[in-house]
Amino acid sequence: MDIEQGRISRIHDYSMNFDYLKSRLTELRENHPSGVIIPLIESDLETPAIEKIIDGLNKCDYLKKTYIALSANTENGYDKAVNSFSKLEGPHDIVWCNNQNVANVLGELRKKGLDVTNLQGKGKDLWIALGIASLELQAIAIHDADITTYSELLPTKLLYSVVEPRLDFWFAKGYYARISLEKRLIYGRIYRLFINPLLEALHKKMPQKSAFVRYLQSFRYTLSGEMAIFTDIALNLRIPSGWGLEIGILSELYRNASSKRICEVDLGFFDHKHKPIDPDALIKTAETSLITLLRTLTETEAINISNSSLLSLQVTYRRFAQDRIRQYYADAICNDLNYDRHAEETCVELLSDAIITAGQQYMKCPTGAQLPDWLRTLSAMSDARQKLRDAAIQK
Repeated sequence: MDIEQGRISRIHDYSMNFDYLKSRLTELRENHPSGVIIPLIESDLETPAIEKIIDGLNKCDYLKKTYIALSANTENGYDKAVNSFSKLEGPHDIVWCNNQNVANVLGELRKKGLDVTNLQGKGKDLWIALGIASLELQAIAIHDADITTYSELLPTKLLYSVVEPRLDFWFAKGYYARISLEKRLIYGRIYRLFINPLLEALHKKMPQKSAFVRYLQSFRYTLSGEMAIFTDIALNLRIPSGWGLEIGILSELYRNASSKRICEVDLGFFDHKHKPIDPDALIKTAETSLITLLRTLTETEAINISNSSLLSLQVTYRRFAQDRIRQYYADAICNDLNYDRHAEETCVELLSDAIITAGQQYMKCPTGAQLPDWLRTLSAMSDARQKLRDAAIQK
């Protein structure tokens, strides 16, 4: 617990009260309608977290609508989602983001010169759902479908921070302690052991101190996937189609919004499903996050990326990451947490290699796979949102 503030305004939870926040959001509902988007894949429907999320959302009767941004390969997967969320009492739509009707609409968009048909992943599903939700909502909370510590306070805190007119924020990002008190474990490896020391290394290695790197360092948990945003600003953002979504959104906000309009919100202790360190999971997140960082630094500060600069960054990163391991080890000892220092060191070695592979990928294809912002999309097809809504939501 602290009272620290910085470049990004921080909303601490000293005594935030759900009943008060809920009543205020209910008062504001008519002029400031808000809702939730939950991107998920079919396998998420099997997790116990879904029931917990539904229970929490059922207490949030101030919400105008909830959108489930579903990626399912078959009609059976869609039916599973409909059945799973049949217990959700408030208005909600299952947005089947990869069905054939949606593909047909995106095919029309391609004929107009804007091709997103080859892009896929969580970012694309979110992009589709954002476009559809913006037809009805002024503010949208976004969170994952695997949060095991979910409660009604999570969307409420996030939405209140952007909906309350007295605050004047356009975007709120959640931050939290990735600790399981039940298992006595510290999680959040990609942020703790990669993003945090990587930003330190970039700050040190760049010839001129980077305003963008300092901006990212201002966030307590850069990789948090829990956020709320005004739809007006959301329509201006280019979104990465797959992994690296969280860094990508912060990068776009850096280009489109003043830091005074951004805040982060204390979500307390937080836990969700954990991925093993392997090339197809967390390493991919690390690689795409770095590619997004390098792309934004090139766009905003015209840095040059070379093999020699990547090797130098790798060496500097390792030093800062090893410092972090020593610090977390001390934290674990003092709090009687289980901490496998060898496993953490092994993780850093894998993540260190990701700097070289991601950097080389970026040099081969610096433009990347970003979805167009919705304002550009609407200039190509003015009724794209309505067509996608009709295609993705089966009544």
